[in-house]
Amino acid sequence: GSEAASEQGQEEEVEDRLKEHMDNLLDKSAKVRQAALQSLRQALSSKTLSEFLLERRLTLTDSLEKCLKKGKGEEQALAGTVLTLLCLQMGSGPEGEEVFRSLKPLLVSVLTDITASPSARQSCATALGMCCYIAAADFE
Repeated sequence: GSEAASEQGQEEEVEDRLKEHMDNLLDKSAKVRQAALQSLRQALSSKTLSEFLLERRLTLTDSLEKCLKKGKGEEQALAGTVLTLLCLQMGSGPEGEEVFRSLKPLLVSVLTDITASPSARQSCATALGMCCYIAAADFE
């Protein structure tokens, strides 16, 4: 009994931290946004969070879109990585497809922008390839 309660408490603590990181993606400070992206990258690559993300995918997708549009260099690169991990977590179902479809034009835009940093372009290329492989319904 107490072990299950302890596990539930840890789960809630993790979710609270993730919510905080997601809120920080909208901060005015680029440093705060980058730290939030790094924390999300770490969380998404170390634990399956599909239930938590399912309810918040639109919010997270919107925040990542802002980071890709308004961010520079490192922030764009991190946003591309987090997007790849989000797609992996969502899988090949309609949710993953929706995330990919909404951000695909932006990924292509950053990828083809010669003024974007090489790391941002590389990250967006990887995100585009991985998300396309996982979640694209259209074979073309």
